[in-house]
Amino acid sequence: MRLITLFLVLALAVGCNSKKESSKSGSKAAATFKYNLGQQPTTMNPLSSTDAYSSRVQAYVVESLAARNDDTYDWEPSLASSFEIAPNGLEYTFTLREGVKWHDGKPFTAEDVKFSFDAILHPENKYKTAHLRPYFENIASCEIIAPNKVKFTAKKKYFGNFNVVAGMDIVPKHLYADPDEEQKKVLNKTLVGTGPYIFEEFKRGKNIILKKNPEWWGNNDPAQKGKHQFGGILMRFVKDGTIAIQRAERGDLDFIALNAEEYMKKTNSKNWGKKVFKVKTQNQAPKGYGFIGWNMKSDLFKSREVRLALYHLINRRLMIKKFDFDLNLPATGPWYQQSVYADPSVKPIEYDPKKALEILRKDGWKDTDGDAILDKNIDGKKVNFSFTILEPNKEFVKYLTIFKEDAKKAGVDVNIKVVEWNTFIKKLDERGFDAVRLAWSGGSVDLDPKQIWHSSSYQNKGSNFVGYENKKVDKLIDEARATIDKQARIKKLQEVYREIANDVPYAFLFNSKFAFYGHTKQTKRPKDTFNFSVGLSHWWIEK
Repeated sequence: MRLITLFLVLALAVGCNSKKESSKSGSKAAATFKYNLGQQPTTMNPLSSTDAYSSRVQAYVVESLAARNDDTYDWEPSLASSFEIAPNGLEYTFTLREGVKWHDGKPFTAEDVKFSFDAILHPENKYKTAHLRPYFENIASCEIIAPNKVKFTAKKKYFGNFNVVAGMDIVPKHLYADPDEEQKKVLNKTLVGTGPYIFEEFKRGKNIILKKNPEWWGNNDPAQKGKHQFGGILMRFVKDGTIAIQRAERGDLDFIALNAEEYMKKTNSKNWGKKVFKVKTQNQAPKGYGFIGWNMKSDLFKSREVRLALYHLINRRLMIKKFDFDLNLPATGPWYQQSVYADPSVKPIEYDPKKALEILRKDGWKDTDGDAILDKNIDGKKVNFSFTILEPNKEFVKYLTIFKEDAKKAGVDVNIKVVEWNTFIKKLDERGFDAVRLAWSGGSVDLDPKQIWHSSSYQNKGSNFVGYENKKVDKLIDEARATIDKQARIKKLQEVYREIANDVPYAFLFNSKFAFYGHTKQTKRPKDTFNFSVGLSHWWIEK
């Protein structure tokens, strides 16, 4: 299962453009796909990693028992050759594929599946899996019932029970069970899986190299025909969008994600349309969203009125017009508004500095010392309305600068601090911030908001790093998880959406309407995009 993960830009839902349905065999097998990962992953360890960059690398190397079809979203066999669900809906049996080997040559066994599950639910969080536990808490056990069979048993009904066990990343027990301190360091820098590509090298600050796995089980499986055709994958860490565009023009990158501004303004040189191509597309995949998250454990942001007033000082319409060419939408709540689980009656909070000042004055904020910064007495102490937003992507600073200038006019002192990604993640884990600007990936089509929005997800470095608490939201999330009927679950989660949007724990920024990307002429694909994925696994390079 690819959980909701942290990433830097507003959205990386991308598609590709080629009408060619098939390619000639021969040259494509040896060709390396040069992909811009954008950022160096924090760790390669599939158990503890939380960022989207790690997840994208792992998707090529590590496998699960089943995998989603890119067009239908149905589950299809992967490390399991077959699976079945018991009539009671609480037992899930997987028959494991024979002859599968880990990339280090060891055989894949049922013990690896059981360990991968047990590690997630380790009572002392030994493997740093707190971010995964909300999904698996309803699964009581994983039993080995035959050398090639495992059975998961659920405690109670949860609409995602089968999804989480079918999509669980499987890691090798012989490497991850009891590593010493030196081995742990190695596991953070390398990756051993069963998948179509082998993790070969991690050059810090430069790239990750994957090579084709000649012993991948899928090479001889008719169901996998046409997939994973690269001879290798070179993942570069090009953070700057302008530099990434230049490198694509030179052929140093075969694929780059683009934002709206880059698509409209920075991809119009003579090379575009000849050697490299840009594409705008849409699909049904969940969309990520950007946000400014307020640390609700801080005295400054405990007040809903403060958070609401700050939201009214963010001129998102201007940002979208100036930087995104009206190709994005102002977000309305805690996941993408195009989802059926988002309440369409929730409207975006608009830029209104006059209203912001009215709210702040009613909440007791005023400039008592004439320094042009509002202040207030909180618990017997004078507190200036001043805070710092941590920003991991310098390209987004221009958006925050608009906010900073508008806030200054209202007497709010906003500071912007660009922080390197690994340091940023550490600040999140330690809850050591006033506010953060970040984004969440789209997650699953049938979403479960517990990972981010349930109060229990604050502990053990969980994903609720802003410390949001709402008992009604907790109750609704718990009820929705136990609601199998989708229409009934939609109703409950739309109420969750309304509640969270009203509480404004984040300033929800933008939702993408489109996906933008660039690709070289030699990069081919069967179609623009699949229904629920770009379909990178179906691409090939044609020299």
